[in-house]
Amino acid sequence: MNTTLIKKSFSSDNIGMASSSLCLVHCIITPFIFIAQACTVSCCADSPTWWRAIDFIFLVISFAAVYFAAKNTSKKWVKVAFYVLFTFLSIFILNEHAGSLHLPRILLYAPAFLLFALHLYNKKYCQCKDECCTV
Repeated sequence: MNTTLIKKSFSSDNIGMASSSLCLVHCIITPFIFIAQACTVSCCADSPTWWRAIDFIFLVISFAAVYFAAKNTSKKWVKVAFYVLFTFLSIFILNEHAGSLHLPRILLYAPAFLLFALHLYNKKYCQCKDECCTV
């Protein structure tokens, strides 16, 4: 088995892109689940606990992908952008669960999409030649 192919398939950027895009799909279909649930059950319009837990699973996977992608990127601004976008994503998801502020959902979609785009950019233009980059 070719270990280089496996290593490239499971790179932090590939995992980050997959996690970000699945997170976007999860966020986009959530309102439709609420509508379907509200039509079938009139007493509760809240999502199931397991569905809301997926947000935190995505955050953990996203953090791991951001950590390793930032560790191995060749550009300092990309490293900073990874952590800034992850911080915004985390804040918006935590706010969504706590209900502290009423923020437009687009604010939740934007960092997830931008993380996907940044992982794609990092994969194409910022790869280090060795295992670990030193800036």
